[in-house]
Amino acid sequence: MQKTALNLLAIGIFLITLSILLGPIIHLPSSVPAIVTLGVLGLATLDTLGLQSKGTTLLLDTVAGLSPTHRQRIAHHEAAHFLTAYYLGIPITQYTLNSWDALKQGLPGIGGVQFDTTSFEQNNLSYPEQQLLLNRFITVWMAGITAEILVYGNVEGGSDDRQKITDALVLFGYGESVSASKQQWGKLQAKTLLEKHWDSYLALVEAMLQGVEVEQCYAILDQGDREVSALS
Repeated sequence: MQKTALNLLAIGIFLITLSILLGPIIHLPSSVPAIVTLGVLGLATLDTLGLQSKGTTLLLDTVAGLSPTHRQRIAHHEAAHFLTAYYLGIPITQYTLNSWDALKQGLPGIGGVQFDTTSFEQNNLSYPEQQLLLNRFITVWMAGITAEILVYGNVEGGSDDRQKITDALVLFGYGESVSASKQQWGKLQAKTLLEKHWDSYLALVEAMLQGVEVEQCYAILDQGDREVSALS
């Protein structure tokens, strides 16, 4: 069972226990805790086995999304992925900032920035080209974590990004032991890109919060480049 489902189940069990203890005081029918117990266990099992915990993810993401601070953090995280992918030549197909939008677009988990990965699937790439492509994706995957550190001083998300790096390294024949050093390297590369284009990054964050199309996000970054060139 995934961590999010376990957390939700723990909360449910706590509420059930509380209802049992307070039931006699508030005259709650004795059958209610039993019904609630079966309901919570049944829903948790169905969600984990039948829906791959999508229901739990949607619920927890919706609750977290009620906080403007949480939504801002998500936007900063995803905008960093978007900006670094743009400057490293990785095409972006779409993005979402919450689970509901991801579900509507048929995306897994809570969505995020979706890349065109067909370049990974080309069999005619030389070894140096493969390594260059891998390094670019490592930088992009570490960008969200890096942005959270730059903006907030700590990290709340990014475990999936770290796992993607580990999986990619294994796919390219590396051992998992090199993942930590590659992540650190990617963090430094992402930091350089973000700081170099900081004004464009902040403008992108606001645009993504408004839900603008990918093409409009590209236009914002293009405009930032033109303004920098004009000042040079």
